[in-house]
Amino acid sequence: MSYYKHHVFFCLNERTNGEASCAQHGPQAAFDHCKARVKAEGLAGPGGVRVNKAGCLDRCAGGPVAVVYPEGTWYTYVDRHDIDEIVDRHLKGGEVVERLVLAPDVGR
Repeated sequence: MSYYKHHVFFCLNERTNGEASCAQHGPQAAFDHCKARVKAEGLAGPGGVRVNKAGCLDRCAGGPVAVVYPEGTWYTYVDRHDIDEIVDRHLKGGEVVERLVLAPDVGR
């Protein structure tokens, strides 16, 4: 058993050279919302869910992105409703939100 049931990383990386990056899509608000929802649902902490900021996850072309471990499920999202769906269906219910899964061939 791992320390957390789920560990969620949100890419907050910003590139200043003009290349695509997740920071261009407002990921801080999504991160903040996810963290608040996880806490409000009583999912936070050991044995539950940890939500973390990450630097570049190297999947910039699909940004914004977040990844849920231990499954290694990569998500892209648009708004708070998408984050709510990830929290409700994946983190609480154990079901991958297929419509938000990042295509496996999307990279930098």
